[in-house]
Amino acid sequence: MVDTQRKGIRMTQEQPKEQPKEQLKKEPQGQSMVRQWFGTDGIRGRVGEAPITPDFVMRLGYAAGQVLARDGSGVRGGRPTVLIGKDTRVSGYLLESALQSGLSAAGVDVLLCGPLPTPGVAYLTRALRLSAGVVISASHNPFEDNGIKFFSADGDKLPDATEARIEAALGSAITCVAASELGRARRIEDAAGRYIEFCKSTFPAELDLRGLRLIVDCAHGAAYQAAPAVFHELGAEVIAIGAAPNGLNINDGFGATHTAAIAQAVLEHRADYGIALDGDADRLVIADRTGRLFNGDELLYAMVLDRLRRSPVAGAVGTLMSNLGLEQALERRGVRFERAKVGDRYVLEMLRARGWLFGGESSGHLLALDRHSTGDGTISALQVLAAVRSGGVDLATLIADMAMLPQRLLNVRLQPGFDWRTHAPLAEAKRAVEAELAERGRVLIRASGTEPLLRFMVEARDADVAQALAERLAQSVQTA
Repeated sequence: MVDTQRKGIRMTQEQPKEQPKEQLKKEPQGQSMVRQWFGTDGIRGRVGEAPITPDFVMRLGYAAGQVLARDGSGVRGGRPTVLIGKDTRVSGYLLESALQSGLSAAGVDVLLCGPLPTPGVAYLTRALRLSAGVVISASHNPFEDNGIKFFSADGDKLPDATEARIEAALGSAITCVAASELGRARRIEDAAGRYIEFCKSTFPAELDLRGLRLIVDCAHGAAYQAAPAVFHELGAEVIAIGAAPNGLNINDGFGATHTAAIAQAVLEHRADYGIALDGDADRLVIADRTGRLFNGDELLYAMVLDRLRRSPVAGAVGTLMSNLGLEQALERRGVRFERAKVGDRYVLEMLRARGWLFGGESSGHLLALDRHSTGDGTISALQVLAAVRSGGVDLATLIADMAMLPQRLLNVRLQPGFDWRTHAPLAEAKRAVEAELAERGRVLIRASGTEPLLRFMVEARDADVAQALAERLAQSVQTA
């Protein structure tokens, strides 16, 4: 993808990917609470720039500690206790100390687990009966960025209402509880081992991975120790790549957002499959022995097919970006499909509302709520491998009846003050494109949450048609 911000190009083309920001079309569910700091995946930004500064993070820890202490959130007989995990960014040390200081000042005890996948922190928070879990990570972003995200005592992302209370508490000055009430900190030495055993427990007991050669790409991130061990202990021959973090190389040329590395490694080592995770290991892309890459839509379909062998599946949730081919394939199998806003928290919300278990995003955030409370790249990979082992066929054969429609995504840089919502040429072009596609494709127009860009996605049975229609939409605002 061309970096439009640095190159100054007005229109660029990129492969479709998920951006957990507000959509430009009517959302399929209620409006989210407006918040100043919390986004759909916690608080994130460039280290040293607001809000990812030591003073802000210390205040955030103090505010979160106040809310936990006041609400008794997740406290099971005693003072509130919070688990802090992180990925491998060098800034994690700085932010961990600041966060710990703020929590301690509020009278909250802290458990430190060091580098651990985001879903591992969610699991340990629940397993240890803690008040909350905190992850210091910016997921698939470069090392210069970092972020803070919270999990509830149940291992879920914090509800909007709780995040709103934390934001409100951020306005208060930091004071200190009495010295005798200050929070204490200790390190959990066996955190990775506990998480490894949990991951293995999600794989069917009657199956193993013996005879498989797997490449595991850890993106030099949080899973560099745990993920290779999980697959190895289940019997696979494991070759780990992207597993030498130095604090500066997370997501740099490796992982689920840089898939050339996993495709090349599979071919070089003649492996059966490649498993690529992102920096905090909640996202997954799989490559097969030919180097073919399977995205989240395809992997979700494989997971659902495996569950259908054992029992009915009422429905599955994707997002506005999920491929129409996934929806059609599931519905042919009698599985309802619904779309949430982009962002795995919205997928989770809809799953909970419907009472369903399976969902995900094209980008590789996958949810199997019968296995874990949150998206987990390692556990999702195990579910896909279980489907392959149970079916006795390779992944491509397993999902062969799912026909993915070509998607084309174009970005247009907008001039300051331009209101696309009232732009008549865009509205007219959109109506014309939708009429031409009829039931044979989809159109999605949405704003970037991080850049002054308007994103146009067109899905059609023919790639050239999708490209041409996306360009027509983009051109309608090119001169605006």
